[in-house]
Amino acid sequence: MTREIEFVDTTLRDAHQSLMATRLKYDDFKDVLNLIDKAGYKAVECWGGATFDTCIRFLNEDPWQRLRNIKSKLKNTKTQMLLRGQNLLGYRNYPDDVVEKFIELSIKNGIDIIRVFDALNDVRNLETSIKSIKKYGAHAQVAISYTISRVHTIEYYEKFCKDVLEMGADSIAIKDMSGILMPYEAYSLVERLKKLTCKPIEIHSHCTTGMAQMTYLKSMEAGIDIMDTAISSFSGGTSQPATESMHMLVRERGFESGLNISVLEDLAEYFQDLRSKYIDEKLLPVKMLSVDPRGLIYQVPGGMLSNLYNQMVNLKQIDKFNRVLEEIPRVRRDLGYPPLVTPMSQMVGTQAAFNVITGERYKMVPTEIKDYLKGLYGLSPIKIDEDFRKSIIGDAEVITKRPADYLEPVLEKSKAQIGDLAKTDEDLLTYILFPEVGKSFLEEKYKN
Repeated sequence: MTREIEFVDTTLRDAHQSLMATRLKYDDFKDVLNLIDKAGYKAVECWGGATFDTCIRFLNEDPWQRLRNIKSKLKNTKTQMLLRGQNLLGYRNYPDDVVEKFIELSIKNGIDIIRVFDALNDVRNLETSIKSIKKYGAHAQVAISYTISRVHTIEYYEKFCKDVLEMGADSIAIKDMSGILMPYEAYSLVERLKKLTCKPIEIHSHCTTGMAQMTYLKSMEAGIDIMDTAISSFSGGTSQPATESMHMLVRERGFESGLNISVLEDLAEYFQDLRSKYIDEKLLPVKMLSVDPRGLIYQVPGGMLSNLYNQMVNLKQIDKFNRVLEEIPRVRRDLGYPPLVTPMSQMVGTQAAFNVITGERYKMVPTEIKDYLKGLYGLSPIKIDEDFRKSIIGDAEVITKRPADYLEPVLEKSKAQIGDLAKTDEDLLTYILFPEVGKSFLEEKYKN
């Protein structure tokens, strides 16, 4: 029997998050969902990551309704989301009661597969998520937040996978958010993980540095089960490899893909028109479609790159963009080499921007960086220099236990705070995750 390599489509989540700061509107793709359902994907990643925040902050869409609408059109294809472990979809840790309730509602509203990761690969921050995903009947996929440092070896990732498999992970994803996983390293990593477990292994990368397609090829040769790709018109640059190209590669190698190439061609044409529209509206910077090998040095993820670029434009500091990129590895070293994935990527990027714009390193330090140095996000991969830590937070207490152990339940308290404005449990979670923006969104939603 011919081996099949399955495909997960990222067009409706990570592709547009990476290329255009998550500005894809539901109305712009709703008419093509039935076609997406005929393409033969294993799953469509369509929710999580920054989609929730962007819906209520910029698009004036209810993210829960968006999910229900998508689910109603995908009769044959599973829905998938990205979850930041104890951070959920925000930028800080939430109490266990919020994590469990959010996962329950995500599954209730239509999610089949939840890919969960922790920005520090701290398995303690994954415990509640994995347990809750299993409790409410979805597929728990745990992702490695891939990065490079003197401690981030294949043995390090192998141990991480052993730990999360014991915790109940149904599959493993290698999440290479910066496109820095080199092809032969990918071969070795996939080969080791395939010896570790018979559960599916999925590869996720970005074309930012020009390595992803080669990395996918070597991953396929090593036995990868699933590939994350985007339709060609929303692929490349800071996004994922093109679905059609990878389909052809899989077939040329003698494997099956389950994809319908004629449907993919129709989808590519549809999204080509959409891409042109977003470029014309200046929502999709053409710069995001190019390859920048400097990412192999900076390790900047696609979504972070597009957001950082937009922020520097808005601050009228775009002339300092390259200097900020150069500062990012230095900040990351100071902070103990955290992987550059949300929320750490935003924190490191913001700190690097402050260091460059003010002309003095650590003259301005965001609260989130201070909290990280206090241990409130988890354990740093490499021990942070104590003199540096004290220069930022002084003699403040540094915790060593699971950060969520210090958080009190807030569901009932938040329900009392928001009152009748939250008509549903979903509304309540919107408010809890993003209090100010969420409240404004709910006021607008129910003003009539």
